[in-house]
Amino acid sequence: MSLINTEIKPFKAQAYKEGKFIEVTDADLKGKWSVVVFYPADFTFVCPTELEDLADKYEEFKKLGVEIYSVSTDTHFSHKAWHDTSDAIKKVNYTMLADPTGTLTRNFDVMIEEEGLALRGTFVINPEGQIKLCEIHDNGIGRDASELLRKVKAAQYVASHPGEVCPAKWQEGAETLKPSLDLVGKI
Repeated sequence: MSLINTEIKPFKAQAYKEGKFIEVTDADLKGKWSVVVFYPADFTFVCPTELEDLADKYEEFKKLGVEIYSVSTDTHFSHKAWHDTSDAIKKVNYTMLADPTGTLTRNFDVMIEEEGLALRGTFVINPEGQIKLCEIHDNGIGRDASELLRKVKAAQYVASHPGEVCPAKWQEGAETLKPSLDLVGKI
């Protein structure tokens, strides 16, 4: 069963953000657009490149009213230690959620049970708490924050323009489509 258009499940997690330990719940994700990015583990190889890429685009996401949450099955203590020692992770100012029990990772169907680690899962959640985008990658394949930013803009556009859809490679300001009988077979 797909997670698309389902509401996020209740959760409570410890997190590390900007030098502090905080608690985050499902309620914190509601009322604004959110991106939740799962990754396998702290102190690894592809993960810091992805989190740094998101950090480099974080201000652009914030301008769109989007908050970013990274999640791994590590503890919030591990997130702090990684933040303190990695030049790439020092750039991260968004919330780093800890999921040592795997609750969140299982809620989003990205747990590798035999390893206790998450797959590379990316979820865009609307202000109502519904999942609007879900992508899951093999752990050897890194993601691109610019492409995620484009998809968030498309999701926001579609949400605010009922009856319109964004075609492939759509960029902000480009033409959209209005599905109708007149378009059938003409694209």
